Amino acid sequence: MELEDLIRRFREGDVRALARLITYIENDWYTDKIFREIYRFTGKAYRVGITGPPGAGKSTLVDRLSVALKEAGFKPAIIAVDPSSPFTGGAVLGDRLRMTKAMENGIYIRSMASRGSLGGIAESTGAVADLLDAFGYDMILIETVGVGQSEVDIVRTADTVVVVLVPESGDAVQAMKAGLMEIAHVFVVNKADREGVDRFVRELEAIISLSPQDWRPPVIKTVALRGEGIGDLVNAILKHREYRLSHMDEVRRRRVMDQVENILTRRFLRAIHERHDLKEKVQRGLEQERTPYDIADEIERDILRSGG
Repeated sequence: MELEDLIRRFREGDVRALARLITYIENDWYTDKIFREIYRFTGKAYRVGITGPPGAGKSTLVDRLSVALKEAGFKPAIIAVDPSSPFTGGAVLGDRLRMTKAMENGIYIRSMASRGSLGGIAESTGAVADLLDAFGYDMILIETVGVGQSEVDIVRTADTVVVVLVPESGDAVQAMKAGLMEIAHVFVVNKADREGVDRFVRELEAIISLSPQDWRPPVIKTVALRGEGIGDLVNAILKHREYRLSHMDEVRRRRVMDQVENILTRRFLRAIHERHDLKEKVQRGLEQERTPYDIADEIERDILRSGG
């Protein structure tokens, strides 16, 4: 069977088999069978989410960061979640084109389409990270689509969340504070050679000082294009990693809980579509001027009555 052969080659370290299995996961083909075979090999990798508004230079930062982590003795891989093409649904691949240093150093990069996810990450990103973990990568960098405050989903997937801003973000900090600001474990002010950077850093540190969290996020200044500040960023991530490892049981328990809920949601929705003519029920409900809640109640009653 092709799947068994792919899993065998995956376990032998075949990168082409890894790429093929990621495609299977993205399309939800044989996902259950794949993870029944490889899930026991997960749990060793550390995941770093890189997020922030568009134009902050996340891709260049990830590019330089991955090389620095490799030089520090890690085996990094990159998941770059790109915006989806409105025509094909596939990734636009813009981020990957900017990661020249990583490609030159043989670092594995996988572009994924967000497929409209408002959380900034593709729905299958966590599963792909598990696959890279099982393959032997020990530091997985996940760069998300830059869509602003709704990117908080990354906190469910990553162990350390790095929020990348630029000096011009100053006026937007207050607006972001309720969402994007609160998920950061490390702040990066990229393009720090621009005017106003010191004032912005002071404002950012003032806001952080008001946070009741046990962990106080550091603010790192970088100029990713020139590689400046990348060593400081690596140190900040590793320091948070040390802190996080003492709480890792609870972190992983929460992550598995999220995964189980997502799996059940997908399965139940698939079952509803397969066993109930959802489109017809919605159309009939509209004709009868019923609310979406009424339609959902009817479907729920049908499921409970039929036992599935």
